[in-house]
Amino acid sequence: MPSSSPDSVGAECLLLVHIRRVVGLVTYRACEECAEGVITDVVLDEPFRDCGLGTRALSHLRSLHPDVTWRTTLDARLTRALLRRMRIPKATGGRCSHGRPGVVSPAGV
Repeated sequence: MPSSSPDSVGAECLLLVHIRRVVGLVTYRACEECAEGVITDVVLDEPFRDCGLGTRALSHLRSLHPDVTWRTTLDARLTRALLRRMRIPKATGGRCSHGRPGVVSPAGV
């Protein structure tokens, strides 16, 4: 279940849990009105980086928000391959058409 991110106002956080222990998180913002979202952080403990947990987490995020088109602000080496594999492109804007921060503006707005 998503929760509010303690690090960023308006951001949501998807906690990744393995045997009742938090082993990572995905921080994101989504605007259901314009159906745009941005992933702002992906953190995974070292032992879980190559076991498919990141892929499952982003797939779960897509299932929670099925009508949202996702982008990312991340460009770190550790997350680049995951986001490319999940076909989540780089964000080109900073706000959605509703003025919410961190959400990509729809084309033509």
